[in-house]
Amino acid sequence: MGWLDNTIAAVSPRWAYERTMWRQAYEEVRSYDAASSSRVNAGWRVVNESAELTDRYSRDVVRARARDLERNSDIAQSVVHAYKRNVVGRGYTLRAMTGDDSLDNQIERAWKRWCKARNCDVTGEQSFNSILRMMVERKKYDGGILIHFCYTPGGLVPFKLQCLEVDELDITHSSPRYRGNRVVGGIEYNQYRRPVGYWFRQYDLDGYQVMDPMFIEAKNIFFYKNKHRPSQLREMSDLTPTITRVRDTNEFITAVAIKERIAALVGLVIKKTLPTGGTGRSASSRGPDGQVDYSAKKMTPGMILELGAGDDVEVVDPKSAATDATAFLKTQQGLIGSGQGLSYEAVSRDMNGATYSSARQNAQEDENTYTEEIELLTAFMSEAYEHFVISGCLTGLFAVPDFWKRKEEYLSHAWIKTPKKWIDPVKEANADRIALQSGQKTFQDLCAERGKDWKEAVSEISEVLKYGREVGVDMGGVIFGTGAAAAAQQGSPGVGKKPGNPEHGGNSGQGGGKSGSTG
Repeated sequence: MGWLDNTIAAVSPRWAYERTMWRQAYEEVRSYDAASSSRVNAGWRVVNESAELTDRYSRDVVRARARDLERNSDIAQSVVHAYKRNVVGRGYTLRAMTGDDSLDNQIERAWKRWCKARNCDVTGEQSFNSILRMMVERKKYDGGILIHFCYTPGGLVPFKLQCLEVDELDITHSSPRYRGNRVVGGIEYNQYRRPVGYWFRQYDLDGYQVMDPMFIEAKNIFFYKNKHRPSQLREMSDLTPTITRVRDTNEFITAVAIKERIAALVGLVIKKTLPTGGTGRSASSRGPDGQVDYSAKKMTPGMILELGAGDDVEVVDPKSAATDATAFLKTQQGLIGSGQGLSYEAVSRDMNGATYSSARQNAQEDENTYTEEIELLTAFMSEAYEHFVISGCLTGLFAVPDFWKRKEEYLSHAWIKTPKKWIDPVKEANADRIALQSGQKTFQDLCAERGKDWKEAVSEISEVLKYGREVGVDMGGVIFGTGAAAAAQQGSPGVGKKPGNPEHGGNSGQGGGKSGSTG
């Protein structure tokens, strides 16, 4: 309040109060509804802080609750399993691109051997694909995972991976290794907030912490996490927006299950006309006074019970309430899935009522969500691959004399993801054929979508056609063009005797690709 308001309040408190109310109403009219402090938003109190300050006091609790859902919630597991199936699946195929086919084949064969558990994992327990799946899983629940690039003896090359949990970062350590740096949350940063090293707690085999933490240079650590704000330093569980909804849904399912169990109970109440008399117990079904003894009697299927004279039976049959739990659970699962960027079908695996078009559209939208995770995962894979190739060159596994002069060329590579099964093979095949003939896709594109190297595919086709000719079986051919171009390809002189002959070859016209018949 200004001096004028204070003066008015001293003279007339009512007038000052009315001035204050009118001023607040005027300010709310010209402001955002989202920022209004009206009755609807009265309990919505928020503050603006840096990402690290916002996350610091909630990170451990959120991670612990996410891990509890990991152990006890099938709904949370359904979300994570969807990511593991689609982001990692059956793994990725390396395609080395050094420019030397012989060296490419040697590197690719060595990489397959290194991906085995005994060669790539310091513990010898997980293969490379298993590590990738665990990375995706831990990022969803814990918010991230740290991979230590270790140089240890043994194995195919002296390079292995060590997986470290985010809990192992020593958040109590505050002394930087290098002058001018700061240690926050167990990570040492320079003046530009760039990590230069990580401080890890050390444990003995019994799980007891050793006093001195271990420092690892940032160049040997890959922190697999998402960064949502520039001021964010540490990880935050990916399930954070949906944890409460998953918990509420689990509680609802438990309550409905208990209610249905109670509703399934049926009992009998015997209403006696005559009071019970006499003392003692008898092996007979009637008491000493001649009345029927109902003690220790239980209901069994098809039972016949004799009642005493004048006694009556009242059935206790609690009925279930007519609530539609299915619709509620479907809505909740849809919201949980959308909160993680996935469709209801991907999370629930419920395809009831889905058409080919809707399933295809949802699959495409989900694929865009998985793409973000795949980009981060392949970044880690590429970094691990570069360490692998360098280790192989240093140990003599790969004979590359000019490696350091042409390092970037020798490290060039690509990843081919294992393809998914078709929803409708006929429609998918026709779509690929049309895209190939119209030039919208190349043979390389189609092979990449199938998880195969196009050169290997051409070699396989050539081998099949060659073997067919040798045994006298017409295996047909591969024609990417149509119309006059295809006819010219089949009937060109010196290529084949007649259309459909397995010995035809040459380039297609409209398709722009090469014939798979190279024999």
